[in-house]
Amino acid sequence: MARERNRNKPLAQINVVPFIDVMLVMLVVFMITAPLLNQSVEVELPETSSGQPPPDADETLVVAINADGNYFISVGEQQERPIDVDTLLKRVADVLKYKPKTPVMLRGDKAANYGKVMQAMDVLKRAGVPSVGLMTDPVTGKK
Repeated sequence: MARERNRNKPLAQINVVPFIDVMLVMLVVFMITAPLLNQSVEVELPETSSGQPPPDADETLVVAINADGNYFISVGEQQERPIDVDTLLKRVADVLKYKPKTPVMLRGDKAANYGKVMQAMDVLKRAGVPSVGLMTDPVTGKK
């Protein structure tokens, strides 16, 4: 009779084998997808084919980098003299403080140092620019 009582008792154990299977599948999925998530780069290019500022923009803030690596900033038709990185950060932040919807375009000489262009983009991001357009010259067919 003692044996019959032990057989009728309910088992108080949880079968964890299905949970382990699910966890291993999830681990494999996350290991495969995690490196893919880190390789994306946010770039928003202007939609005009000529590389000019949008026609509906009243005043566009243009940051230019010449072949020597000097920074220039202009709003509308006003041209500036060369400025340093700290001044660029302050002026862009000031413009966006008063006109947050001002479009910002970056115009870099093709002979400019790539590091200077990336530094300018970093400064614009720190100044609070939500997106930066890259200006280009239209293709003329000549070399």
